[in-house]
Amino acid sequence: MDRSLKIALGSFAVSLAVLAIKYAAYWMTGSVALFSDALESIINVVTALAVIVAVKIASRPPDEQHPYGHHKAEYLSAVVVGAMIVGAAVAILHEAYNGFLAPKAIEAPMIGLAVSGVATLINIGWSYVLIRQGRRYRSASLVADGKHLLADVVTSRGVLVGVVLVVFTGIVVLDAGIAALVALHVLWSGWGVIRESASGLLDEAAPAEEVALIKSIISQNATDAIEAHALRTRHAGVATFIDFHLVVSTEMTVGIAHDICDRVEAALKKAIEGAIITIHVEPENKAKHTGIVVI
Repeated sequence: MDRSLKIALGSFAVSLAVLAIKYAAYWMTGSVALFSDALESIINVVTALAVIVAVKIASRPPDEQHPYGHHKAEYLSAVVVGAMIVGAAVAILHEAYNGFLAPKAIEAPMIGLAVSGVATLINIGWSYVLIRQGRRYRSASLVADGKHLLADVVTSRGVLVGVVLVVFTGIVVLDAGIAALVALHVLWSGWGVIRESASGLLDEAAPAEEVALIKSIISQNATDAIEAHALRTRHAGVATFIDFHLVVSTEMTVGIAHDICDRVEAALKKAIEGAIITIHVEPENKAKHTGIVVI
């Protein structure tokens, strides 16, 4: 089984466990703030399912209808995750509004806080696993899921502090106020996930340091050519698409030009995992022999 898929399945299991724990905390206390925290965890479960589907689709090999592969499924999934986070924020705002209209005292707060604290600790650990492994395997879905959980951790901490304030001050309406603040934080988190993932759907270029590495590798391994130009890169999930023009002498045979391309491709694939390379070979026209120059 693909490593990213294993992590996604693990995320679903963790999300279910955390949801059960947080709902138990709400059931014990009746707190609107804790209910908002539990409501966000429902979204965690749904997004974990979306990540599983996206990772499975993205891992499919290229086919006749999708000759460049299915890598962008992960970016699409991440946008859906972001939209779900925004939806959770709206639902939490609705509950906060009801809490303002009819505030209720919190029951058994200390037990509820302890139970919710356990769920928060689980989310802290798992969010860092998702973000670290997602970046390692260049999985946009896993990174988005991890950031969502990290936002959940921040909101959970705010909720815990808010419930403590309600208990010690006796100001019951603070419970709904904390829920509203949670909603605003969740809304901002959802927008961030959508914005970051949309750039992948729009064929964003590889990071500057990776582009610099690509140029260096071409320069070192295409010494028999005249120059390389028109370099373009884009990321799509685990794949990095690289294409450029390679200018060679008009006297060079096709076989030698092909050998240069093979050497460059091998070096790029060794340095950049998931590299998919296209090289357009051009005969020398009026270009001066100045060595390899990547533009």
